[in-house]
Amino acid sequence: MPELPEVETVRAGLAAKLTGGRLETVELLRKDLRVPFPKDFAKRLAGRRLESVGRRGKYLLWTFDDRTVLIAHLGMSGRMVLRQGAPARPARQKPTAAAPPPAEKHEHVVFHFADGTSVAFSDPRRFGLMTLTTTAEAATHPLLAEMGPEPLGPSFTGEYLRAAFKGRRAPLKSVLIDQRLVAGLGNIYVCEALFHARLSPWREAGSLRGKQAQALAGAVKEVLAAAIAAGGSSLRDYVQASGELGYFQDNWSVYGREGKPCPACKLTARCRIARVTQGGRSTFYCERQQR
Repeated sequence: MPELPEVETVRAGLAAKLTGGRLETVELLRKDLRVPFPKDFAKRLAGRRLESVGRRGKYLLWTFDDRTVLIAHLGMSGRMVLRQGAPARPARQKPTAAAPPPAEKHEHVVFHFADGTSVAFSDPRRFGLMTLTTTAEAATHPLLAEMGPEPLGPSFTGEYLRAAFKGRRAPLKSVLIDQRLVAGLGNIYVCEALFHARLSPWREAGSLRGKQAQALAGAVKEVLAAAIAAGGSSLRDYVQASGELGYFQDNWSVYGREGKPCPACKLTARCRIARVTQGGRSTFYCERQQR
């Protein structure tokens, strides 16, 4: 599943091209994704000017000039890719005989902007979703209301982590991927951050001390910032809004590196990255470095 760096990379790519543009039409190629589209979904968005493209956790938020907000989640395999073509014709103009290009496989929604730009959303596994709310109701929307702070924001600190983890006996790994405590983190970047903070994924969250909590908060921010700068991590389906792959997977320290030498251990011949299962997910770490 795309995590915060991937969604932020898509957000930035879309914002640079679409902000201020008028959405001419919305082409729905199926009736639903993970959940049905809202009633009059395409009609409510057609003709509106896109004021901003934001993000909350792993959700994209498109805000329009009538204060409508499109909430979109990429799910496990979703992509939003920009395309450039001829400007959309005015609604009163009769269609020409030329047929629109055929939709690609697994393409479910296409947003057509007046300047000829389009955004195609494809999702082979259909775990993504799109719904509508308003700027006044977005913060209390059920998908967003219970999310924790943004890990790249000023409120995400060692002090916050100590308070949030107080009394929790669950492992650090399990707590960090809880979206109610930290928004946007997932399996890849939690593994990487715990390695850089030298903390075991099995450690009880409530046992964190002040300096350790500060180190963890700092490691999360550094890993996320580096991943965003690299365009995210491309595994199976993720691409940037431009269609390009991300390349942060080339910089992983532990994730996906089971059996390979630990980059922090000097005894590389004897120390290897381990993989275990926690909560149904693979966890990668160095038993020697992480305590």
